[in-house]
Amino acid sequence: MQETNCPAKPLVLYRSPVSGHAHRAELFLGLLGLPYRLVDVDLRGGEQHSKAFLRLNPFGQVPVLDDDGVVIGDSNAILVYLATRYDDGRWLPRDPVGAARVQRWLSVAAGEIAFGPAAARLGVLFGRPVPMEDAVARAQRLFTLMESLLAGQPFLAADHATIADVAAYSYIARAGEGNVSLAPYPALNAWLRRIEALPGFVLMVVSKVGVAA
Repeated sequence: MQETNCPAKPLVLYRSPVSGHAHRAELFLGLLGLPYRLVDVDLRGGEQHSKAFLRLNPFGQVPVLDDDGVVIGDSNAILVYLATRYDDGRWLPRDPVGAARVQRWLSVAAGEIAFGPAAARLGVLFGRPVPMEDAVARAQRLFTLMESLLAGQPFLAADHATIADVAAYSYIARAGEGNVSLAPYPALNAWLRRIEALPGFVLMVVSKVGVAA
């Protein structure tokens, strides 16, 4: 667990246990060793659309982080905030090249991961109307690319873990829940295990659906 600046009081993370976006934020709080408490939002019951929650995040989405009155919505924005506020530059490099390498993967998390393994999982786990063939194909293309990259380096954007890895981990680790097998990708699996071995790692809940059933 990494030493960081300590907040005056525990941070509050509004989340759903099954949300990969929320897990990104919780995982990073754990990796930073920050004190926090969780507030579960009932997504199936529509609590994210309540007036109280919309005051926190008008987009009606989890996660939301409350740091002593500083309220941040969006998982990648939370990662950037925490890395900038509580870290010394390891998790989000301050040099232009290092920062750009991390940003590239934050964009992948919001793009190919969101429309690939995350969308496939959404379709299976929640029964949402998702173009499953397209989502699975996107995931497989992404995993093939990452397999080649990770065969030659331990992490995505540097020789150590950064928020690029945190942003990518959750939905890839649970890709099987969207019927996307991880079996063909040994280097990708080794990367997942390296993240899981980091001090302060927080496990994401396992749902017994898809090929993970």
